[in-house]
Amino acid sequence: MKRLVLMRHAKSDWTAGGPDHARTLNERGRASAAALGDWLRAQALLPDEVLCSTSTRTRETLAALAIGAPTRFEDRLYHAGPVAMMKSLRDADGDTVLMIAHNPGIAEFAHEIVARAPQHPRFRDYPTGATLVAEFDIETWADMTEGSGVARAFVIPRELIEA
Repeated sequence: MKRLVLMRHAKSDWTAGGPDHARTLNERGRASAAALGDWLRAQALLPDEVLCSTSTRTRETLAALAIGAPTRFEDRLYHAGPVAMMKSLRDADGDTVLMIAHNPGIAEFAHEIVARAPQHPRFRDYPTGATLVAEFDIETWADMTEGSGVARAFVIPRELIEA
């Protein structure tokens, strides 16, 4: 059994200007990422491996989660589509892998990997910080195929902060 925690980066700051890759999180994004880290711990969903885009906002999201798992920062996950995400995941070794990336690719990937979408009104648009937990009945990530995942949870930061 393998588990994927598929997370879109937290809310970023659009006011600073500069290149997109260097965009940082805003205050709400930092609070959201910390809440997601608390949720992962409370649900016993801490990863044993992280695959993370190299952008500043994905790195800051990971830091605010405060999970301390071995991490591979991958350029190919920056604005990646489902094909690049699948390639990264197939190279993973962990039993529970956290992937932090960007929309629209992460929403597309989430829809492709699960057999049935979770019954959540925000799954379709996958807002910032949105997190899917999917399980796969496979021995290695190389065995993963489209539509083979079972969605176990889907959460957005607003639900955690307003709760």
